Amino acid sequence: MEKNSFLYLDKATIDKVDETMPPEEELQDLADFFRIFGDATRLKILNALLCAEMCVLDIARLLGMSQSSISHQLRILKQMGLVRNRREGKTIFYALADSHIVTILSQGLDHIEE
Repeated sequence: MEKNSFLYLDKATIDKVDETMPPEEELQDLADFFRIFGDATRLKILNALLCAEMCVLDIARLLGMSQSSISHQLRILKQMGLVRNRREGKTIFYALADSHIVTILSQGLDHIEE
């Protein structure tokens, strides 16, 4: 441990943290992932899909928005791997991609409700 004026440099701690720090590209991907949760409309859609698989029309009616607005947001959510879709005839149904999304939403709500 070096003493520099009033500050200490703990090289062992710095080395330990540096070894476990994810690569810059992964951190940028993580930042992009969390940025998706920064939009209230997308959060409303994700919360709706927590309850049930839904089509664009149902989500649009539920949220009082246009189908094109919902489709745009669903496209973003799908590109980021947060939702998946399946076709039934002419209708496309959306659902959460996996249980990780449920966990992220639940923990986020738990955190802000504390």
